[in-house]
Amino acid sequence: MKAQLKPLSEQVIVITGASSGHGLETARRAAAAGARVVLIARDGDALARVRDQIQTAGGSAATFVADVGQEEEVERAAAFAIDHFGGFDTWVNNAGIGVYAAALETPTADHRQVFETNYWGVVYGSLTALRHLKEKPGGGALINVGSINSDMPSPVISSYTASKHAVKGFTDSLRLEMMAEGAPVSITLIKPGPVGTPFPQHGRNLTGYKAQLPPPLYAPSLVADAILDAAQHPRRSLTVGGVGKLQVLGAQLVPRLFDRVAQNMSVLLADPSQPVPVSPGNLYAPDGKDGIVEGEQKGRSVSAFTATRTHPGLALGAVALAGAALGFAVRARGRRAEP
Repeated sequence: MKAQLKPLSEQVIVITGASSGHGLETARRAAAAGARVVLIARDGDALARVRDQIQTAGGSAATFVADVGQEEEVERAAAFAIDHFGGFDTWVNNAGIGVYAAALETPTADHRQVFETNYWGVVYGSLTALRHLKEKPGGGALINVGSINSDMPSPVISSYTASKHAVKGFTDSLRLEMMAEGAPVSITLIKPGPVGTPFPQHGRNLTGYKAQLPPPLYAPSLVADAILDAAQHPRRSLTVGGVGKLQVLGAQLVPRLFDRVAQNMSVLLADPSQPVPVSPGNLYAPDGKDGIVEGEQKGRSVSAFTATRTHPGLALGAVALAGAALGFAVRARGRRAEP
């Protein structure tokens, strides 16, 4: 049975990690489009501020404080959404954290904590959401936020990268099971490239150097638009940013060459020219820096590649235009060649 996805104005959308970055941007854009949103994060004060901003702008929002790494809290958040709004149509697993450190220098406890949020948070959220969506008339959408790091390696953020590989494996496997059951649920994996969110400022940093993201960066609005596109149109996966897609292709098609290049990426993730003290970040608890969308690095707000994925007509139009231009050029050359 095919999922019958509704326009945003008719949806209730649950978003984890909604207190900052593209989770916050998704919530704002969804509410502006008329959706009722349920915001989930650990920082209750930041959530309250975001809720008030959305309501002041005329939107409808409710909040639930939860750690997505705790299954019982995720289940209570879903129950809250059902009690408050009568159910939900889309569930977005967006919460994510990271550690900046070489693999050999990453404490096992930190590595596990990354997985508690990034992987187990997705597992708990997905299973909880599906129990509701499978039984709901018309079904709905489950959207998991992975990364281009779901498809490629990276130094310095190895625990984060491993967690995103796990998210992809789980999401793709879960999709197969739902397809076999004929469940009316669209399951999408969103894979952003580097995005100008506060992720480097939030991350636990053990490198001794300023954490950052490798350029070029994309704006959080592009990720939010991809998520909301998947809430309305069945998509298997969406990569945000053409440069990131090229990196993934390089890792997949010429892995040895990619490894030789990527081994030098450490300086793009931890700037050796800017020493900083060790920072705990928000790995184990909110750091009081939530409530903002953009980080210190700003991203470009346009991606032609992503636009062709969320608006296939643009790609077809571009191909048609190119074909017409080629035909015109051939005819013009033919006329010039006539005696």
